[in-house]
Amino acid sequence: MPVEQLQVMVHGDSLVRFNVRVDYPGVEVSKVTSGDSPNYRFVYLNVSPDAQPGALELEWVDAATPQKTAGTTVMELRSRKKRKIQGYSSEDAICLITPDRFANGDPGNDAVTGLKESPDRSDDHGRHGGDLAGITAQLDYLDNMGFTAIWLNPLLENDQPQWSYHGYATTDYYRVDPRFGSNEEYRALAESARGKGLKLIMDMIMNHCGSEHPWMDDLPTVDWINNGGEFTPTTHRRTTLRDPYRTESDLRGFTDGWFVEEMPDLNQRERLLADYLIQNTIWWVEYLGLSGIRMDTYPYSDAKFMSQWTCALRKAYPGLNICGEEWSLNPAVLAYWQEGKDNPDGYTSCLPGLLDFPLHHAFMQCMTEEEGWHSNWVRLYEMLGNDFLYPDPFNHVIFPDNHDMSRVHTQLGDDVRKTRLAMAFFATTRGIPQFYYGTEILMSNTGDDSHGNIRSDFPGGWAGDAVSAFSGEGLSQESIDFQDFTRRLLNWRQTSSAVHGGKLVHYVPEGGSYVYFRSDDAATVMVILHQGDTDETLDLQRFDEVLKGRRSLTDALTGQSVEVAGDSLVVPAWQPWILEVN
Repeated sequence: MPVEQLQVMVHGDSLVRFNVRVDYPGVEVSKVTSGDSPNYRFVYLNVSPDAQPGALELEWVDAATPQKTAGTTVMELRSRKKRKIQGYSSEDAICLITPDRFANGDPGNDAVTGLKESPDRSDDHGRHGGDLAGITAQLDYLDNMGFTAIWLNPLLENDQPQWSYHGYATTDYYRVDPRFGSNEEYRALAESARGKGLKLIMDMIMNHCGSEHPWMDDLPTVDWINNGGEFTPTTHRRTTLRDPYRTESDLRGFTDGWFVEEMPDLNQRERLLADYLIQNTIWWVEYLGLSGIRMDTYPYSDAKFMSQWTCALRKAYPGLNICGEEWSLNPAVLAYWQEGKDNPDGYTSCLPGLLDFPLHHAFMQCMTEEEGWHSNWVRLYEMLGNDFLYPDPFNHVIFPDNHDMSRVHTQLGDDVRKTRLAMAFFATTRGIPQFYYGTEILMSNTGDDSHGNIRSDFPGGWAGDAVSAFSGEGLSQESIDFQDFTRRLLNWRQTSSAVHGGKLVHYVPEGGSYVYFRSDDAATVMVILHQGDTDETLDLQRFDEVLKGRRSLTDALTGQSVEVAGDSLVVPAWQPWILEVN
């Protein structure tokens, strides 16, 4: 790990009676402390960069008989891998995967002796058997589709009695849930993915743990869990964090409240816990060689701690990218958290980017609500105009849907024309696009918006599936066509420097069309999104501030030249047109 001080949390019967000795070259005990439980000792070790790999023994010494060793705890020091952490960026297209619902590569781990929940594929909220082996087996599919990064919903142990498939109720911070595989399989997946040019993003949760975590039976400190360890629901009022008129009780009601009873709210103001969580994150980055982290429920954790956490990670890994989940529709609320923001209250952060919920909402409004002034695209145009609030809007993760909301095809009324517009927009506007597994084949949850149904099984991921998105067997022609469209779109995107890092210029929407440009020194791309049942003629002179009189256009996804009659361009009904300007 790229730090010299290491915290080791040790749990055992009446450990408070013992001191610790270490006799290992390059390692010394910095301090040993306890919380409120007599059964924990927190050993802080200073580890020299010159310390060699090997078996390190913590010698336990009873204070009454210091000359005698009462016992030892052995831990392994490992050498660091020599590699550069390369973060995800706007050059990437991310595939978001719920591991339990993607592909079952090893049916032998579906049920594990000693863990509370067994598989039940007939239950939308049960475990279905998807695992690391299944994802690894389909890396070629993800690569061929044009994805360059994968974000996996949490894979750590969730030994809960029910609804444990989603991974957001951690019961062991250092262990992959055996129903997904092993730590070694997780690392092998990361290495295989990198070999194919796919970056790995880990979903993490600092705000809460699972109610079945072992420390819930013996808390290290009395304030380890907020609200005295008693379930008190959060108010979800995120604006209290920066509200100049708030009360302290309202602030605590938000930050210290629990999401649900099964997810106790962690108190990151407790220094021992804060050290534990920061160190755990660094360990996983080091172990897996991560490119990024998606942090769940970002504002619900203690704000000062999240500043410490992000800054510690960025100091250790300057190339690492991190995305925070702030589910607010107000861009000012998101901007507060981003690195480089000058906040009135002096709050500073090292968080590179956030999930852009305001942009998602504005796009969906354009698709589903009538706008009476100029165009149905005005809300999207004006939302992007709020980007002046962000220090770096191009580092936000943008998306048509995710694992916590209805699938985009459902949100758009199962209208493939609208879903195609969504894919084109989120693949070409500013930011880092993320697409949910199954969007490429028009997966839908119409009629049932429960999370279990939103996270349905990817067809073909289980032996015996009658339909397979991997092979195309049994897919409808509409799904096959959309899969092909998505493949062409994302593979083209990999080649477009203008989309990767070029500037964005957009025009006030008129009629049924929204027109914007992405351009850098090498290329210019013109994007036309048209929603309407009739063709629409654009006067290209209006766009000559960017076009500069150029009228030679090529369809980026087909390679065909586009006919321009003088200064007039006819845009077909419901057309998402990505045009390279020659």
